[in-house]
Amino acid sequence: MEKKTTFTTKKIVLAALLAALTVVGSALRITLPLEIAGTTSFHLGNIMCALSGILLGPWMGGLAAGLGSAIYDMLNPLYISEAWITFLFKGAYGLVAGLIVWSGKKQWSYGKATVATLAGAVTYAVLYLAKSYFYSGLLLKGLTPDAALLTVIGKLPATTFNAVVAIIFAPILAVAIRKALEKSHLTLE
Repeated sequence: MEKKTTFTTKKIVLAALLAALTVVGSALRITLPLEIAGTTSFHLGNIMCALSGILLGPWMGGLAAGLGSAIYDMLNPLYISEAWITFLFKGAYGLVAGLIVWSGKKQWSYGKATVATLAGAVTYAVLYLAKSYFYSGLLLKGLTPDAALLTVIGKLPATTFNAVVAIIFAPILAVAIRKALEKSHLTLE
């Protein structure tokens, strides 16, 4: 028998809350200009993207992560033109994290949440750095391949920092929030 996914009011409200927290986490940032092309940022939005997937599952979590990140981009003139790409890439972050945590048994732990966050972070980093090279560097800016590669190298420290911060904090928050939800009889299964 096939299990049907339902969108309860509780799940929709939690998705909206996590999308809003993703906007706030993305706004808490330090933006640095890059010499060749564009900017790079240290921010806390990736924690919320991973948390969305871990708590809500792959589809609603991916939607919350993508929507919250895209809304931030739409509110910032520097990023508004790429909000649609952000929606897809940050949505993939939440999707991958959710797929790992919600696969198999419903029980999950700090370790599974850490692996899920790591997988989501790697997925996002690959997508983001490929976009920086091909789309932003070669296509939009018309850079040579070597110059486009330099922009990717310039973005590596912030991308790595954002990934590591998410890998450290998202599982801790997920376990704490999950325990609080269970205690209040508000789990999403």
